[in-house]
Amino acid sequence: MPRYVIVDAHEDIAFNALSLHRDFLQDISKLRSKKYSEKEGTPIVCLPELQKGNVRVVFATIWVAPCGTSHVSKGPCYKTPEEAHAQGMAQLDYYRRIENKGLIKIIETRTQLKEHLSSSNTKVGLVILIEGADPIRAPSELKEWFRAGVRIVGPAWHRTRYSGGTAAPGPLSEEGKKLMEKMESIGLVLDTSHMAEESFFDALDLFHGQVIASHSNCRTFIPTDRHLSDEMIKALTSRNGVIGTAFFNGFLDFDWEKKGRVKNEVTLSTVIKHMKHVCDLSGDTCHSAVGSDFDGGFGMEAVPSEIDTVADLQKLGKALSNEGFSGSEVSNIMSGNWIRLLERALPQ
Repeated sequence: MPRYVIVDAHEDIAFNALSLHRDFLQDISKLRSKKYSEKEGTPIVCLPELQKGNVRVVFATIWVAPCGTSHVSKGPCYKTPEEAHAQGMAQLDYYRRIENKGLIKIIETRTQLKEHLSSSNTKVGLVILIEGADPIRAPSELKEWFRAGVRIVGPAWHRTRYSGGTAAPGPLSEEGKKLMEKMESIGLVLDTSHMAEESFFDALDLFHGQVIASHSNCRTFIPTDRHLSDEMIKALTSRNGVIGTAFFNGFLDFDWEKKGRVKNEVTLSTVIKHMKHVCDLSGDTCHSAVGSDFDGGFGMEAVPSEIDTVADLQKLGKALSNEGFSGSEVSNIMSGNWIRLLERALPQ
C-alpha cells in the first residue's frame, strides 16, 4: 500500500498541551497511561504518531475557551478580549518553544512549505490557525498576529465579537466587517468553519482572499448549523476553497449518539460519504480534504472504527481507493488540495 503524504487541517495541539496538560512530545502509550474524563476522551494525537503516519503538515490551532462553555471542564477561560489575547499568545508561544527544540517547523511562507515538503527529515510542519477570533483584540492588531506567524483566521466558534457561530445565528458585527477588510489586505486565509450561515455569506461578500473550511462536514447528512449546507459548499468551491472533513463520529453519523455512541458503528466509509458529497457538488476532487479535529473535545472512543491514533489516517488512502477514487484523486484528498491552497495563499 502506498505511504501517503498527509496534511491535516485542524488539530488543537496547544490547547491540549496547556489546558489539559497533554505532553504533545510524549509517546502515545505514556499519554494514555493517565485517566481522562469521558468528555476529554482518550488521546489520539502526539508528535511521534504524527511522524509515524507521515502527517507532514498540520493546521495547528490557537483556540481559547469562553467562560461558561460546557465544551471544556477545566483549564483557563476568558471573559474579556484581554484575557483571550493573553491565552492565545501563550498558545502561540508554546508552538514557538517546541519549534526552538528543533522538533517541528512553523510554516509561514511558500518557500518554507516547499523546503519542508522536499526535506527528508521527520519534522512536522505547523501552519498556525486562530479558531474563534476573540484573541484578536481589534482588527488593527492582525498585523501583530501575522508577524508572529499566524496565517489562517476563523472568526467564529460559538458567537464571538466578530461573527455569529455554532448555535448562535446572526450576521457579522461591524468589527467583523472590519476584520474581513484587514484580513484581505494582509493576506490571511479565512476559515469559515463554525461561522453562522448569515455571517458566512456576509464574509464571502466582503472578503476576496483565499477561503477554506478547515473542519466542517455536510449538513445534508448532519442537519445542524455546525455544518455546511449545499449552498455554502458550492460557494466555497466556486472560490477554489478546500473543505476539511472532521472525523468525530457525531459529525459523521447523525444518529450515532442516539444509537449509544458505539465506536464501531462509524467507519472510514462514513467519512468518505461526506468527502464524496463535496466532490459531487464541485464536480471534481480538488476541494475535499482532511480536517480531523482530533482531540478537539473527543477522543479515540468517538472516531471511526479503523482509527486508533492519528497515524491511522494512512488507512484513509486505501479506503478511498476501495471506494473507486483514482491514485491522483486519493493524493488530492490526502494532501494535494491543501498543499496547492497553501502555495496560493502563503506569502512568498
